[in-house]
Amino acid sequence: MRITLYVPGDTWLHRLDPMTKLLMTAVGVALTFAFVSAAGGAALLLAFLVVLGTGGVLHRAAPIFIGVAVIAFTFIIVQGLVHPENVQPLFRTGPLVFYEEGLLVGLRLALRLYDILSATLIVVLATNPSDLTEAFVRRGASPRLGYVVMAVLQMIPTMISQTAAITDAQRSRGMETEGSLWTRLRAFLPLMGPLVTSSLIATEERALALEVRGFGSHTRPTFLKEESRPPYAGAVRVASVLLLAAGIAGRVWLGW
Repeated sequence: MRITLYVPGDTWLHRLDPMTKLLMTAVGVALTFAFVSAAGGAALLLAFLVVLGTGGVLHRAAPIFIGVAVIAFTFIIVQGLVHPENVQPLFRTGPLVFYEEGLLVGLRLALRLYDILSATLIVVLATNPSDLTEAFVRRGASPRLGYVVMAVLQMIPTMISQTAAITDAQRSRGMETEGSLWTRLRAFLPLMGPLVTSSLIATEERALALEVRGFGSHTRPTFLKEESRPPYAGAVRVASVLLLAAGIAGRVWLGW
């Protein structure tokens, strides 16, 4: 059962240590808010796609991008219709008027959404959650913080996997889960009941397993393997900081 979005691989991105990838993500998110123009957002998105592509995880990111397209399209439609600074009509459909100013605002918001998502996927898709948790604990963070990070990264894939298993089980018992809206509504409770129950049971079992392994101990833990960092990790960190500085300077003095 797949419980994370992590894509195993041996690319340059996978070999980077978790803290360097976290720095890349943090810089990417900061640059997302530093660039206010659509051109800057598009350039940043292109850079993220290059990183994900050369890191061998772009194929896994594509379905996520497609799923978020509905939200991005909603930004464009709503802003194009009702943004308070709308002046120049772009086209008219019956009583609805779509404006150029709102289109540009919606496009910038959509690009910002994809930029933040792409920056986050650098860590989520190319970092094993256990390695990320271990990196936090090595640097003095509480194991509880590490557990929270791992739980967040595993929550959505785990829920999706459990939902699929419960749906298949209910179908094998003759329950209809597809068809009209009424059919889907009738299947909602029989699907959600086992899902909630299994989630509560899994939470209790996980808590017992953590306690048995000394999760509540105040003794500093030891680690099975040494933390590895490739030779180019330092260059990646320096480049990330320089890009952040250049982005802030461009925003302040050039109005990017």
